[in-house]
Amino acid sequence: MKTKHLRALGLLIVTGLFILAWIFPIFWSVLNSFKNEQDVLAYPPKLFFVPTLSAYRSVLFGPQSILPNLWSSFVISAGTTILTMAIAIPAAYALARLRVPGSRWAGFYVLATQMLPPVGIIIPYFLILRNIGWMDTYQGIILIYLSFSLPFAIWLMVSYFEDIPFEMEEAAAVDGASRLTTLRRIILPQVQGGIAVTIVFVFLNAWNEFLFAVVLSGNTVRPVTIAMFNFVSVEQTLWTQLAAVSVIAMLPVVILGVLAQKHIVKGLTVGAVKGGGRR
Repeated sequence: MKTKHLRALGLLIVTGLFILAWIFPIFWSVLNSFKNEQDVLAYPPKLFFVPTLSAYRSVLFGPQSILPNLWSSFVISAGTTILTMAIAIPAAYALARLRVPGSRWAGFYVLATQMLPPVGIIIPYFLILRNIGWMDTYQGIILIYLSFSLPFAIWLMVSYFEDIPFEMEEAAAVDGASRLTTLRRIILPQVQGGIAVTIVFVFLNAWNEFLFAVVLSGNTVRPVTIAMFNFVSVEQTLWTQLAAVSVIAMLPVVILGVLAQKHIVKGLTVGAVKGGGRR
């Protein structure tokens, strides 16, 4: 019994250390966003100080306001998420349910695209967008984001569709329901959790993406991840404003996670009880 308690205590300590390592950077960014520049650069670091909102006022309403950048990030992320889910849901259903010739190879291709290093394909993407005149445009960046978010979404959604018993579709077919009606009224309500998980991951990846955005965007379309560099220069780094931007950039993702929390938990645990599977 003593060994069991020691093992549980050790696991608790290790888990606590991992959580602390994850929380500390966020806590420190929030803390620095309420400081002034002198307090941020003070050594040893100040934990007790007079909080100020000057950094938030500067990044939201100052000459380097990030409001247009937040709008760009929202349009790109929302557009990528909507298009990805509109294509991924029927594609994943087809791969999971229909006996389409070459479906196994299609599934392998979807998974293989996730293994490509982004650095290796960014130059072809740049040349393609430049040749069709879509550089520094919403449609261009959304198209590129769609190319790597769609395989991920399909791969994730297939596993949820495969957990739905075939008997549910067979019963609907006996009642005269078409496959499309069955998908819309019976299957999709059963995979709401999986859809919520996929939406959150796709939105999160698009919102936080940096490498493609820094190469393919410009002055017209400039996501918030790129706008952070407005506060970093050779002469100095505006740490308080940079911290404020990072906190603001985290808020939409946090809000989305909180709103979809119920469905996310359901989606992540849906595989615990297997359904019919592929026949």
